[in-house]
Amino acid sequence: MRAAVYQRRGPAREVLSIVDRLLPEPGPGEVRVRIAVSAVNPTDIKARSLWNGQTWMPAPEVVPHRDGAGIIDKVGAGVDATRVGQRVWLSVLDRARPFGTAAEYMTIPSHLAWPLPQGTSFAEGAALPVPALTAYCALFREEPIRGRTVLVHGGAGAVGNYAVQLARWGGAGRIIATVSRDEQAERATRAGADVVVNYKSEGVQGQIEAAAGGPNAVHHIVEVNFAANAALDAALIADNGTIVAYGSDADPNPRFPFYVFMQKDVLFRMAILYVMPRSLIARAAADLVTLLSERRLDHQIAARFPLDQIVAAHELQETGKTIGKVLVDVAEI
Repeated sequence: MRAAVYQRRGPAREVLSIVDRLLPEPGPGEVRVRIAVSAVNPTDIKARSLWNGQTWMPAPEVVPHRDGAGIIDKVGAGVDATRVGQRVWLSVLDRARPFGTAAEYMTIPSHLAWPLPQGTSFAEGAALPVPALTAYCALFREEPIRGRTVLVHGGAGAVGNYAVQLARWGGAGRIIATVSRDEQAERATRAGADVVVNYKSEGVQGQIEAAAGGPNAVHHIVEVNFAANAALDAALIADNGTIVAYGSDADPNPRFPFYVFMQKDVLFRMAILYVMPRSLIARAAADLVTLLSERRLDHQIAARFPLDQIVAAHELQETGKTIGKVLVDVAEI
């Protein structure tokens, strides 16, 4: 089978190549999936590049990408044989697992391959896993958000856009999203944001406070860049509010006003899917399957590349200028 691989970390053009590999066999509790579409996530770029000075490799050779969609063609011991032929969306949620979705076939634990309803394309299924699961867990792990004011930083981003949609589905009373340009504002509004604020404009704090109904009135914040927004979040968050951060690229070792947060009894959650409880992931996936079946999710797809052009896909993702997912078409199914 054909697969993209890298044997050391570095720039995509220097380390990624397409090779022939042996067809993998599913082990106990696993399924083998014929991959139709693979998705590039920021975490895939970080894992392949020298991000933050890291050089560690989980194996001598890595097949990149965590998210994808396809059809189960074989099952291992202990897996219901009726799963063969099932359309699925999937995610590799073991960060040490070196074999991802940028290959014609891959094996994965059965519980991480979820049914892909008819009417949802493989491209949409591949765009979903890490962003939507992260958004769900950022919103619904702690206190219920029904009736509460939710702020989503980066409301047009992969995670942020799903977070806006899911906050609306979850009954949030007021949804505020931040973006950096007009095109993003349109996406966030379409997703369900009541108010969209350009974070590059003047008076961002005042704009968000007005949208929230006053100071210290935001109950729940979904945070894409904690270091950049720590002071703003401290000013906006309500007493007993919750902040769930899934990124801090501006500074991986952020400073923040501890006592301001403490005096408001703020709950922090630094979210990463790889170590979240399996029960939470299962609940998130089940609800997302239902939403897919009901066609209640909008999926942002920015560009698609054939497997042979995976380098171009990675380079586009690294520009940070796309709105929506960068996908790699692996096989026609």
